[in-house]
Formats: sequence, C-alpha cells, structure tokens
Amino acid sequence: MNALAEEVEDLRLNDARVLIYSHDTFGLGHLRRCRALAHALVDRFKGLSVLILTGSPIIGRFDFKARVDFVRIPGVIKLYNGDYTSLGLHIELGQTLALRESIILNTARAFDPDLFIVDKEPLGLKGEVESTLQMLKDTRCKTVLGIRDVMDEPVKLTEEWHHKKAFPALENLYDEIWVYGDRAMGNPLEGLPISGQVLNKMSYTGYLERQVPEYSQSRYLDRVERPYLLVTPGGGGDGASMVDWVLRAYEQDPRLPWDVMIVLGPFMSRQEQQGFIERAEPLSGVHVITFDSNLESLMNESAGIVAMGGYNTFCEILSFNKPSLLIPRTEPRLEQFIRATNATSLGLATMLDPREEQTTGRMIEALYALAEQPSPQSRMSEDMLSGLTRVQDRVEGLLLHAAETSAS
Repeated sequence: MNALAEEVEDLRLNDARVLIYSHDTFGLGHLRRCRALAHALVDRFKGLSVLILTGSPIIGRFDFKARVDFVRIPGVIKLYNGDYTSLGLHIELGQTLALRESIILNTARAFDPDLFIVDKEPLGLKGEVESTLQMLKDTRCKTVLGIRDVMDEPVKLTEEWHHKKAFPALENLYDEIWVYGDRAMGNPLEGLPISGQVLNKMSYTGYLERQVPEYSQSRYLDRVERPYLLVTPGGGGDGASMVDWVLRAYEQDPRLPWDVMIVLGPFMSRQEQQGFIERAEPLSGVHVITFDSNLESLMNESAGIVAMGGYNTFCEILSFNKPSLLIPRTEPRLEQFIRATNATSLGLATMLDPREEQTTGRMIEALYALAEQPSPQSRMSEDMLSGLTRVQDRVEGLLLHAAETSAS
C-alpha cells in the first residue's frame, strides 16, 4: 500500500467510534474482556474512540488508555439462585432496569457509534439492549455479538435463550457473531436451534492475548520469593472452596515446591477474606491479597497457576504460557467445567473435578504434579492467541466499509 493510500485509510478511520456493552452483574470477566478489546482497538487505530457501558461496581479501579472511557450504569447483582437485585440503589429492580435501559439507549444516540459490540448476552440483561439494537438498525452502525469459547451445556443454554427471546435477535439484530476462542475447543453454539443464516454470521477470532502493562506492575511482586504459585478465583464471589482446598494443602505439607500468592478477588465476602488472611499468617511462604488491578504481572512472574477456569484467566494462562491446574465451578453453569475438560484433552491444562471428594491429599498430589507439568505452548496451534489481531482486522474492514457506504 502506498503512502497516499495509507493516509486515506487513516483519514477514513479518524473519529470512528466504537460502543461496547457489558452487563457485568457479577465478577470481573466481562469487564476485563471488554477492556482488552478496547485497548487493542485504540492501539491499532489512532483516531478511534471507545466507550464502554458497564454495570461493574469496580470499573473505576482499573486504568484505561487514552481514548477509552466508560459510562457506569446502575448496578445489579445476580444472586446464587439466579434472581437479580439492585446493587447500590434502594429502589425496585424494575426501576433499576428501566433506568439502565434508558441510559444505554440515550448514550448510544448521543455517542452515535460506527460499531456496537455486545458482550455475551444477545439482548443484554433482561432485554435492556433490545431498544438500542432496534434504534441502531436504521443507522450506519454495525452490530456485533461477541461470545466466549464456551457458553453452557446446550440444553440449558437453549432453554435460557428461548426464555430471553435471544434467537430472533441473532437472526435480525446482529450483523456478525464473534467467538473469542479457537475452533479446537469446540463450538459454543453447538446443539442450539439456530439457522444457517446465524451460522454464517459466526467467525472464530482465537483467544484474546494478554500482555503485561508496559508502564505498571503489581506492587505485590516484592512480597513473594520466586518461584511462586499464583492462586486466583477471579472475582472471588464463588471461589472460597478452591482457596480453602489449596490452603489446606499448604497447612498440611510445608514442603510443597513453591511459595504461593493467593489473590482472593474483590467479590469474595469480607468474612471469608479475613478468615483466609488469618489462616495464612502463620504459614511460611504463603501470601494472601484481596485484589490487584495489575494481575497480569503477577501471572507473568509466576511458575504456575491454580484457577477456576474462567475465560479471562484461561486467556492469561495461554498468553503467559503457564502450567495450570483448573478447578472449575459446576453451578450455576457448566461453562468452566466444559472449558477445563476441553483444555485438559488438548494438553493445555490439568483439572481437578470439584464434584469428587476434595481431600487435602488430592490437592497436594496435584500441586506436586503441577511443578512437573509442561507449559501449554507446545500444544497450542499457531493462531490460538490471534483474537485481538483478528478483531482489529475485522473492525478495520467494517469501519472502512461503513465509510465507503456513507460516502457513496
């Protein structure tokens, strides 16, 4: 491409706008995925701006690059029984949802995006994005649904999406569907009653590669001797059982091969956090913290990782090429269990099934084996971590096409 063509292409992408929606009712997964996408897009396109719509109560604790900003919509939280409740406001859930829908719709109108990326939920939480998708249907804006490598078991996901009226949305409200994973790990929509038209909208991007931030690192790195094991239950709201299991191993066997850094997660209850901190205090080489917004640097420096197998953690395990032991949750979804099972079959990780007896001896044996486990790089396909590059390429194609269409 000659210099003039490059200049024209850059000009076409100047002032482009991408809106990303993440409902974020629980945990960190959706927010961290959207943040990675936003940063990759502004890195590639210097004239582009990204606005993230999120209900995450802790989004302000993360750093964002220039030309990435967020709108915090009122939070709701998903209870263990599957119901929702308002997080911060003492008002009825229905009022909170109406307020969220209004903010999303009016933000989209004011921001006037060229591209709208919806994370995981085709119509958003309780259908709150449907009015925005309908409004954007008559504009130049392209709409994309981004989904994980694994969603849930087909029967359960089919029932859920029928109830949420998601299938018509896939047909009528989205231009493309991006799977943030590798085909070798399976089809997240396999077994669902979807048409050939929907299948034609699907493309696999590869996993979203993560990097250590260039200008910042974890302030906790000086606390722990190398080599060390990193234990992370993600947001932590349902990770107490895993942390307890690992701690029991270190309480019983101080000869385990590595020191350990346990990151409890911001959504673990304060009572559980305090209990783990107190148990760790007398143990040599065992360190416990509640949260670190620079978790990537802790992962990068670790010798191995114990985790539940959420999407973002799995991306980091692959990106930093770490041997890992996955202990997936099995309720209320089988998403983590399916991912951990598929990853184990491909030689990318090992797994302990939490539905079997959680004896201390099983964990001790697994941790000794982890110290001898090869890293996943030798088993990965060449383009398994191509997600951010492929998203960048596809966004470029969509935005250039939109510019050409409006010009004509």
